Formats: sequence, C-alpha cells, structure tokens
Amino acid sequence: MAENKQPTNLNGAYYGPAIPPRPAERRRSCCCCLFSVIWKLLLVLIILAVIAVLVFWVIVQPRIFKFYVNHAEITQFDYNTNTTQLRYNMVLNFTAHNPNNKLGIYYDQVLAKAFYQDTQFASANVITFMNSFRQDKKGTNPMSGVFSGQQLIFLDYSQYSQVTHDKNRRSFDIYVKLYFQIRFRLGDLIYGTYKPRVKCDLNVPFTNATKAFTFFKTTKCDIHF
Repeated sequence: MAENKQPTNLNGAYYGPAIPPRPAERRRSCCCCLFSVIWKLLLVLIILAVIAVLVFWVIVQPRIFKFYVNHAEITQFDYNTNTTQLRYNMVLNFTAHNPNNKLGIYYDQVLAKAFYQDTQFASANVITFMNSFRQDKKGTNPMSGVFSGQQLIFLDYSQYSQVTHDKNRRSFDIYVKLYFQIRFRLGDLIYGTYKPRVKCDLNVPFTNATKAFTFFKTTKCDIHF
C-alpha cells in the first residue's frame, strides 16, 4: 500500500510564479524612452544650429546697409482750398552704401512714400524689377525718386497756412518712408528675402524760376531691419 507523501516544507514564503508586466506598462516604458531620445536629439540640433549661427556671424560679420539723401528739391507745391487738390513736383536723390566685406546685396524693390504734416501726398517706385541691381561688397550706388502729380488731400486752415509759410521761407519739412525688398549674396549663395524700412526726415528746398540756387545738406536716414 502506497504511503501518502506530505508536502515538503519550504524555507520562506512562496507566492507563486512571477507576474509578467502588463502590455500597457510596456507601452508606457517604450514611449518614455522614445520621448527621451527625441528630446536629446532636438537639444543637439539646437546647440549645433546656435554654434553654426555664431560661426557665421564671426566669419561674415553681416551689417545693414547705409542710406542717405544727398539731393532734394521741390519745384511745385500748390494747394487749392476749393478743390482740396495738391499739385506737387519733388525730386530726391539717394545713395545706398554696403559696408560688408563678404556680403553683396540685391535691391529687388524699393517703394517710397512722401509725407507733409503727417499726411501722405505722394509715392514713387524707386526700384522695380526693371531696374533692380546687385550691390557689390563695399559698394555705393545711387537711386532717385521723382514725385510728381496731383493728389486730393484735406488740409485745414492751419495746415494751409503752413504751406504758405513754407513757400515764403523756401523750404518744406518732408519725411519719406521707403519700403525695401532685398536679398544677400555670400559667394555663390543667394539667400533670404528681407523687408527693411527706412525713414528720412528732410528739410527740402523750394525752388522756382525766381530763385534757382538751392542748398541741401546730405541727410542720413534711419533704418529699421
């Protein structure tokens, strides 16, 4: 007759077989690892980009162009109070200078707007695709804007009185805003489309047949890049 075997005594507690991790926990662990890898890769790319920009800046040392008005005159500025029509004729000659040693500049488009007593009275296309050009390193190039025509604008009594006063003193306080579209050239690489704005505060001489001689002081313009 077979003997009944008693269970063998185990030293310590026995809790059964190990429970494998749940699928959700495995997915969460994989997602955390993937996020960590992506974050480290992104951080490395940011650091490399910053280093590249710094190296480019140190080697190229890019600087914004300089812009001047070297001649200006108004030959007509007549305001009709009955029709509120202004007849005007103004010529401005500009100079653009590229101070960079390694960068050329493409002037693709320049639009100029003229203001008198904070009222725009004229605009002119200084540079269009028809006369756009490339400015070489350390180059200086002329531009010109002709503002001629008629415009309906409203001037109150004090503003109209200022027109008469300016005619008598033979100069007008005019400011011009210019809107640029430019690109840069480094070697054979042409990059970027930038739209800096330029403002020129001018005291423009008024000339006519009775007094042809005028004097205009070259004026440096403010550039907002």
